[in-house]
Amino acid sequence: MVKSSFKRLGIFILASLIIFVVFSLLIYKGILSAYYERILILICINIVLALSLNLILGFTGQFTLGHSGFMSIGAYTSAMITIKLNLPFPLALLSGGILAAIIGFLIGIPTLKLKGDYLAITTLGFCQIIVVIIQNIPQIGGAQGLTGIPGKTNFAWAFFIMIASIIVIYNIVHSSQGRAMISVREDEIAAEAMGINTTKYKIMAFVVGAFLAGIAGGVYSHYMMYIEPQSFNFLKSTDFVVYVVLGGIGNIPGCILSTIVLTYLPEGLRGFGDLRMVIYPILLIVIMILNAKGMSPSKLLRRKSKRGNYNATA
Repeated sequence: MVKSSFKRLGIFILASLIIFVVFSLLIYKGILSAYYERILILICINIVLALSLNLILGFTGQFTLGHSGFMSIGAYTSAMITIKLNLPFPLALLSGGILAAIIGFLIGIPTLKLKGDYLAITTLGFCQIIVVIIQNIPQIGGAQGLTGIPGKTNFAWAFFIMIASIIVIYNIVHSSQGRAMISVREDEIAAEAMGINTTKYKIMAFVVGAFLAGIAGGVYSHYMMYIEPQSFNFLKSTDFVVYVVLGGIGNIPGCILSTIVLTYLPEGLRGFGDLRMVIYPILLIVIMILNAKGMSPSKLLRRKSKRGNYNATA
């Protein structure tokens, strides 16, 4: 079991390195323009955010709409650390992630006693409170936004932070703690009856998700070099929920695939002008209908792999 896990990890890291080398060469040779490099970096950042939300929403079943709030905490904290203290980029990212995790812990203790719509509304309120607080602090730019952030983020930083996040989430989900989180999602009362401390595992998922969202926020702010509060409002959180739901609740490969598609889609539709505001929602509706009928890309890939395994054994 341990050997197979190490083997899978080795294959994943090797495949990731190959993908990184290929894309790096394409960028270096100018085959991929700065525009497409930007899309790749945003895809990497969004995958970290979607996976961190998937840990909360998909694996513990806690419907939260405040994920962009943790992203904003990480974005502003790391940006201010590099601007004011001129600390190394990794330390700034780590500081942003830790502060987001601490806030996640403090918010999680009272709010995670709620369930369903009540939790969603509470976390939505938290997100808006964060936005309003940032708007009223002139030392961090206020409503006008924060400028002068050093451009530390490049494709390598975004890519390897994404890979590290995938490994962390995968290992958590496939550990005993991950199985406890899934049991909370499936039936919280039954999990409590079996002696599982459901509050502990819900808060654990919330804190880890907030930490990764804070890291992603730091990567985002050091790439955009300008951030403003309205970039992190509840609509941003809704985007992450859509990525998770379309990819399949609790499905890591599906979440990654849907994030790639939905991050690129608005850019790919720019050629249609204002019509893209109509085409994009229609495509989302179609994808949702197909997903409900079991025809999501991740499910189709799983069926093909099962069919391939069956043919191989036959």
